[in-house]
Amino acid sequence: MSVLPSRFIYVCLHLLVLYFQLQESHQSSADFRFYIENHTRDDVSRKQVRIYQLYSRTTGKHVQILGKKINANGDDGGKYALLVVETETFGSHVRIKGQESGYYICMNKNGKIIGKPNGNSQECVFVEEYLENNYTALMSAKYRGRYLGFNRKGRPKKGSKTTQTQQEVHFMKRQPKGKEDLPEKFLFTTVTKRTRRARRLKPNPNTN
Repeated sequence: MSVLPSRFIYVCLHLLVLYFQLQESHQSSADFRFYIENHTRDDVSRKQVRIYQLYSRTTGKHVQILGKKINANGDDGGKYALLVVETETFGSHVRIKGQESGYYICMNKNGKIIGKPNGNSQECVFVEEYLENNYTALMSAKYRGRYLGFNRKGRPKKGSKTTQTQQEVHFMKRQPKGKEDLPEKFLFTTVTKRTRRARRLKPNPNTN
């Protein structure tokens, strides 16, 4: 019986180790893909999408996204004033997109309000703050302390020149024109006469 050369045995062992490493790598990759697919799908499933208008306290009109340009001179029910608001799963963080233009409201590092076709950037995320006067303020999630705001002419204000107490950053959510919430209808309960059997089965309070 011949003895195998030591070099041949070494090569075989090395190949065996590589095989098991590849198997572990493949399993890890599969587990990673499973985690990403399922967790991403779960996050998307919990994301809420709403359509409404943002009424500006200073202009008396609505925020509208025309593309790269954004102002607060939109008419009630105007197609550029209809906003698609995507609420993130981690609370009051929202992305605001124009239904007609497809552009997102974003704030760059200089505090300038601009429209972007892709809203994945953190610059396009705002935090909703509900105020005591029933208005809502939208603070940049990336640049804390800077708010979405418009002057009396409807032009965007620089985020560095805004504070939560300014009327320029106060907005009110409104349903699109013609889609106001209808008052709830009263539900009436129909009362029918009791049958003889029901009267017979009625317990007598005088009996023990």
